[in-house]
Amino acid sequence: MSTDAAAKLLEGERTRVSHIEAGRLNVSHNRLYNLLRAFGCSQGPYFDELMSMAQANGKGWWDAFDDTIGPTARNLAELESRSTVLRTHEPLFIPGMLQTEEYARAVLSETEKDAQRADRYVEFRLARQRVLQGDTAVTYRSVIHEAALHTRIGGPQVMRRQLLRLIEVSRMPNVTVQIFPFEGGGYSAYSRTFAMFGGVAPNLDTVYLEHPMHSLFLSGEGQLDEYAKMFQRLSELALAPVDPDSAPEAHQTRDSLSLVQHVMYTL
Repeated sequence: MSTDAAAKLLEGERTRVSHIEAGRLNVSHNRLYNLLRAFGCSQGPYFDELMSMAQANGKGWWDAFDDTIGPTARNLAELESRSTVLRTHEPLFIPGMLQTEEYARAVLSETEKDAQRADRYVEFRLARQRVLQGDTAVTYRSVIHEAALHTRIGGPQVMRRQLLRLIEVSRMPNVTVQIFPFEGGGYSAYSRTFAMFGGVAPNLDTVYLEHPMHSLFLSGEGQLDEYAKMFQRLSELALAPVDPDSAPEAHQTRDSLSLVQHVMYTL
């Protein structure tokens, strides 16, 4: 549909359409409904989710951190709050969603020397972990490389408590943690760090790639499929998930829990 035709449906100027597409202006519930019907978007999860997003004001707890936290990280928190499934792969660090406060502080101290800013960063990271709890808790799956268990962030005691936290959080019914062992090969390094956000409408799924200079949010169908395949392959190559509630005699083969415990006892 041409911009002029869309503008007529919105009862506005064509420049308004451009501003809406760029995210600079909101679109009302009724006008979005008319646009979606005109675009041929049929009723269903995708239609409903778009309408829900139009009704939301885009504000959340993350806005209280705009004095310190940049827009990319705040967008990340908003994505997490709207997701029903979150999959992450981390080759060097324990994922932020599973970090203890002292581990998070030790990680951030490498790049942030201002104590007050570091406190805000840690507070923000811990606040993001709330999506793992409650009636609407996200289903969380993570593949973590064994290297992250051996990298002594903050020293032996900090790491010991972090690994205990990894075991504890795995008891949550919505959390699955797998360790990618050294002998699993180089696929984990090739895949690098990424996070996949999924919801009730797959058309709105997003992949997040973290980079020191310019992080990326990907949403193309081909890109989503590629990263879904990557995560599936990582899961296949990784050890069986951490399952703290299983009896010791049930661990007849090496699994993620036994590896985490082994590393913890060597600290």
